[in-house]
Amino acid sequence: MREQTQDKLIAMKLNGMADAYQEQQRQVQSADLSFDERFAMLVERQWVWKENRALTTRMRFASFKLQASMEEVNYRHPRELNRGVMDELASNQWIRLGRACLISGATGLGKTWLACALGHHACRDGYRVLYAYGPKLFRDLAQAQVDGSLTRYLKKLAGVDLLIVDDFGLEQGRPDQYRLFLEVLDDRKGANLITSQYPVDTWHDLISDPTAADAILDRLVHDAYVVALKGESMRKGDQSA
Repeated sequence: MREQTQDKLIAMKLNGMADAYQEQQRQVQSADLSFDERFAMLVERQWVWKENRALTTRMRFASFKLQASMEEVNYRHPRELNRGVMDELASNQWIRLGRACLISGATGLGKTWLACALGHHACRDGYRVLYAYGPKLFRDLAQAQVDGSLTRYLKKLAGVDLLIVDDFGLEQGRPDQYRLFLEVLDDRKGANLITSQYPVDTWHDLISDPTAADAILDRLVHDAYVVALKGESMRKGDQSA
Protein backbone atom coordinates (compact mmCIF):
# COMPACT_ATOMS: atom_id res chain seq x y z
CA MET A 1 0.00 0.00 0.00
CA ARG A 2 2.82 2.41 0.81
CA GLU A 3 4.46 1.81 -2.56
CA GLN A 4 1.16 2.37 -4.34
CA THR A 5 0.62 5.61 -2.43
CA GLN A 6 4.14 6.75 -3.30
CA ASP A 7 3.63 5.96 -6.98
CA LYS A 8 0.30 7.78 -7.07
CA LEU A 9 1.76 10.89 -5.46
CA ILE A 10 4.50 10.99 -8.09
CA ALA A 11 1.97 10.32 -10.87
CA MET A 12 -0.02 13.33 -9.65
CA LYS A 13 3.23 15.38 -9.67
CA LEU A 14 3.12 15.80 -5.89
CA ASN A 15 6.85 15.21 -5.71
CA GLY A 16 7.43 17.23 -2.57
CA MET A 17 4.72 15.34 -0.74
CA ALA A 18 6.07 12.04 -2.05
CA ASP A 19 9.56 12.80 -0.69
CA ALA A 20 8.16 13.80 2.70
CA TYR A 21 5.95 10.70 2.82
CA GLN A 22 8.96 8.49 2.13
CA GLU A 23 10.93 10.23 4.87
CA GLN A 24 8.13 9.67 7.35
CA GLN A 25 8.28 5.93 6.68
CA ARG A 26 11.98 5.92 7.60
CA GLN A 27 11.64 8.03 10.74
CA VAL A 28 10.50 6.07 13.80
CA GLN A 29 9.44 9.23 15.66
CA SER A 30 6.84 9.96 12.99
CA ALA A 31 4.63 7.31 14.59
CA ASP A 32 4.30 9.55 17.64
CA LEU A 33 2.72 12.33 15.59
CA SER A 34 -1.01 12.71 15.05
CA PHE A 35 -2.56 12.31 11.62
CA ASP A 36 -3.07 16.07 11.35
CA GLU A 37 0.58 16.75 12.23
CA ARG A 38 1.90 14.27 9.70
CA PHE A 39 -0.46 15.50 7.00
CA ALA A 40 0.51 19.12 7.68
CA MET A 41 4.16 18.17 7.19
CA LEU A 42 3.35 16.55 3.85
CA VAL A 43 1.41 19.59 2.66
CA GLU A 44 4.16 21.97 3.79
CA ARG A 45 6.81 20.01 1.88
CA GLN A 46 4.67 20.03 -1.26
CA TRP A 47 4.15 23.78 -0.91
CA VAL A 48 7.90 24.41 -0.59
CA TRP A 49 8.64 22.11 -3.53
CA LYS A 50 6.11 23.88 -5.72
CA GLU A 51 7.34 27.36 -4.75
CA ASN A 52 10.97 26.44 -5.42
CA ARG A 53 10.09 25.00 -8.79
CA ALA A 54 8.10 28.11 -9.72
CA LEU A 55 11.00 30.33 -8.65
CA THR A 56 13.42 28.34 -10.79
CA THR A 57 11.09 28.79 -13.78
CA ARG A 58 10.78 32.53 -13.19
CA MET A 59 14.55 32.94 -12.84
CA ARG A 60 15.20 31.01 -16.03
CA PHE A 61 12.63 33.08 -17.95
CA ALA A 62 14.07 36.36 -16.62
CA SER A 63 17.49 35.66 -18.22
CA PHE A 64 19.39 37.92 -15.83
CA LYS A 65 22.83 39.02 -16.91
CA LEU A 66 24.20 38.76 -13.36
CA GLN A 67 23.50 36.84 -10.19
CA ALA A 68 22.86 39.51 -7.56
CA SER A 69 20.87 40.03 -4.39
CA MET A 70 19.60 42.98 -2.39
CA GLU A 71 21.31 41.59 0.72
CA GLU A 72 24.71 42.16 -0.95
CA VAL A 73 24.20 45.78 -2.07
CA ASN A 74 27.32 47.82 -1.30
CA TYR A 75 26.46 51.04 0.55
CA ARG A 76 30.06 51.71 1.58
CA HIS A 77 31.31 52.88 -1.79
CA PRO A 78 30.76 56.66 -2.26
CA ARG A 79 28.41 56.65 -5.24
CA GLU A 80 25.42 58.52 -3.70
CA LEU A 81 23.27 55.40 -3.41
CA ASN A 82 20.42 56.17 -1.03
CA ARG A 83 19.69 53.24 1.30
CA GLY A 84 16.20 54.61 2.04
CA VAL A 85 15.26 54.56 -1.64
CA MET A 86 16.65 51.05 -2.06
CA ASP A 87 14.65 49.87 0.95
CA GLU A 88 11.50 51.28 -0.66
CA LEU A 89 12.31 49.51 -3.90
CA ALA A 90 12.96 46.28 -1.98
CA SER A 91 9.35 46.38 -0.74
CA ASN A 92 8.26 45.79 -4.37
CA GLN A 93 5.36 48.19 -3.86
CA TRP A 94 6.48 50.09 -6.97
CA ILE A 95 6.09 46.91 -9.00
CA ARG A 96 2.59 46.34 -7.65
CA LEU A 97 1.71 49.90 -8.68
CA GLY A 98 3.35 49.63 -12.11
CA ARG A 99 5.80 52.47 -11.51
CA ALA A 100 9.24 52.94 -13.06
CA CYS A 101 12.75 52.92 -11.63
CA LEU A 102 15.44 54.80 -13.59
CA ILE A 103 19.08 54.12 -12.67
CA SER A 104 21.77 56.30 -14.25
CA GLY A 105 25.50 56.62 -13.78
CA ALA A 106 28.88 56.17 -15.40
CA THR A 107 30.37 52.81 -16.28
CA GLY A 108 31.50 50.80 -13.27
CA LEU A 109 29.03 52.17 -10.70
CA GLY A 110 26.96 48.99 -10.54
CA LYS A 111 23.84 49.92 -12.50
CA THR A 112 23.40 46.48 -14.05
CA TRP A 113 24.16 44.75 -10.75
CA LEU A 114 21.52 46.80 -8.91
CA ALA A 115 18.97 46.18 -11.65
CA CYS A 116 19.57 42.43 -11.51
CA ALA A 117 19.44 42.47 -7.70
CA LEU A 118 16.03 44.17 -7.81
CA GLY A 119 14.92 41.72 -10.48
CA HIS A 120 16.03 38.70 -8.45
CA HIS A 121 14.25 40.11 -5.41
CA ALA A 122 11.05 40.54 -7.43
CA CYS A 123 11.29 36.96 -8.71
CA ARG A 124 11.60 35.65 -5.16
CA ASP A 125 8.49 37.63 -4.28
CA GLY A 126 6.52 35.89 -7.02
CA TYR A 127 6.75 38.48 -9.81
CA ARG A 128 7.44 37.64 -13.44
CA VAL A 129 10.53 39.52 -14.62
CA LEU A 130 12.37 39.86 -17.93
CA TYR A 131 15.87 41.32 -18.37
CA ALA A 132 16.78 42.82 -21.75
CA TYR A 133 20.04 44.44 -22.85
CA GLY A 134 18.93 47.73 -24.41
CA PRO A 135 20.74 47.62 -27.79
CA LYS A 136 19.74 43.98 -28.30
CA LEU A 137 16.11 44.75 -27.40
CA PHE A 138 15.98 47.41 -30.11
CA ARG A 139 17.52 45.04 -32.66
CA ASP A 140 15.10 42.28 -31.68
CA LEU A 141 12.12 44.63 -32.05
CA ALA A 142 13.26 45.65 -35.54
CA GLN A 143 13.85 42.02 -36.53
CA ALA A 144 10.46 40.97 -35.18
CA GLN A 145 8.79 43.61 -37.31
CA VAL A 146 10.56 42.25 -40.38
CA ASP A 147 9.90 38.54 -39.81
CA GLY A 148 6.28 38.92 -38.69
CA SER A 149 6.79 37.95 -35.04
CA LEU A 150 6.30 41.46 -33.63
CA THR A 151 2.84 40.82 -32.19
CA ARG A 152 4.06 37.75 -30.33
CA TYR A 153 7.17 39.55 -29.07
CA LEU A 154 5.18 42.56 -27.88
CA LYS A 155 2.84 40.20 -26.05
CA LYS A 156 5.82 38.62 -24.29
CA LEU A 157 7.15 42.01 -23.21
CA ALA A 158 3.71 43.17 -22.11
CA GLY A 159 3.07 40.06 -20.02
CA VAL A 160 5.80 40.52 -17.40
CA ASP A 161 5.36 42.33 -14.09
CA LEU A 162 8.79 43.95 -14.39
CA LEU A 163 10.69 44.71 -17.59
CA ILE A 164 14.37 45.59 -17.13
CA VAL A 165 16.02 47.48 -20.01
CA ASP A 166 19.75 47.72 -19.37
CA ASP A 167 22.04 50.34 -20.96
CA PHE A 168 19.32 52.44 -22.59
CA GLY A 169 20.87 54.88 -25.07
CA LEU A 170 24.18 53.05 -25.35
CA GLU A 171 23.62 52.73 -29.09
CA GLN A 172 21.77 55.35 -31.11
CA GLY A 173 18.49 53.85 -32.30
CA ARG A 174 16.60 54.75 -35.44
CA PRO A 175 13.31 56.69 -35.19
CA ASP A 176 11.31 53.58 -36.10
CA GLN A 177 13.01 51.60 -33.31
CA TYR A 178 12.07 54.22 -30.73
CA ARG A 179 8.49 54.17 -31.99
CA LEU A 180 8.49 50.39 -31.48
CA PHE A 181 9.83 50.92 -27.96
CA LEU A 182 7.01 53.38 -27.36
CA GLU A 183 4.60 50.65 -28.44
CA VAL A 184 6.19 48.34 -25.87
CA LEU A 185 5.56 50.90 -23.13
CA ASP A 186 2.01 51.53 -24.34
CA ASP A 187 1.17 47.83 -24.14
CA ARG A 188 2.59 47.37 -20.67
CA LYS A 189 0.70 47.68 -17.40
CA GLY A 190 3.61 46.48 -15.27
CA ALA A 191 6.68 48.24 -13.90
CA ASN A 192 9.76 49.23 -15.90
CA LEU A 193 13.37 49.45 -14.75
CA ILE A 194 15.73 51.34 -17.06
CA THR A 195 19.48 51.79 -16.64
CA SER A 196 21.60 54.22 -18.62
CA GLN A 197 25.03 55.80 -18.62
CA TYR A 198 23.32 59.11 -19.33
CA PRO A 199 21.47 61.29 -16.79
CA VAL A 200 17.69 61.08 -17.11
CA ASP A 201 17.38 64.77 -18.04
CA THR A 202 19.44 64.11 -21.20
CA TRP A 203 17.39 61.16 -22.45
CA HIS A 204 15.19 63.35 -24.63
CA ASP A 205 18.21 64.36 -26.70
CA LEU A 206 19.27 60.70 -27.07
CA ILE A 207 16.05 59.78 -28.86
CA SER A 208 16.21 60.61 -32.54
CA ASP A 209 12.46 61.18 -32.87
CA PRO A 210 11.36 64.21 -30.75
CA THR A 211 7.69 63.19 -30.82
CA ALA A 212 8.52 59.67 -29.66
CA ALA A 213 10.90 61.14 -27.06
CA ASP A 214 8.08 63.19 -25.51
CA ALA A 215 5.80 60.17 -25.31
CA ILE A 216 8.48 57.76 -24.02
CA LEU A 217 9.64 60.08 -21.26
CA ASP A 218 6.07 60.91 -20.30
CA ARG A 219 5.48 57.20 -19.65
CA LEU A 220 8.79 56.58 -17.87
CA VAL A 221 9.65 59.65 -15.83
CA HIS A 222 6.29 60.46 -14.25
CA ASP A 223 6.19 59.22 -10.64
CA ALA A 224 9.41 57.23 -11.18
CA TYR A 225 12.14 56.37 -8.69
CA VAL A 226 15.32 58.03 -9.97
CA VAL A 227 18.64 56.60 -8.75
CA ALA A 228 21.46 58.84 -10.02
CA LEU A 229 24.82 57.23 -9.22
CA LYS A 230 27.93 59.39 -9.13
CA GLY A 231 31.54 58.79 -8.17
CA GLU A 232 34.55 56.70 -9.05
CA SER A 233 34.21 53.31 -10.70
CA MET A 234 33.82 50.42 -8.28
CA ARG A 235 35.82 48.16 -10.58
CA LYS A 236 39.08 49.80 -9.58
CA GLY A 237 38.81 48.30 -6.13
CA ASP A 238 37.06 45.13 -7.35
CA GLN A 239 34.20 45.82 -4.95
CA SER A 240 30.78 44.17 -5.00
CA ALA A 241 27.92 46.33 -6.19
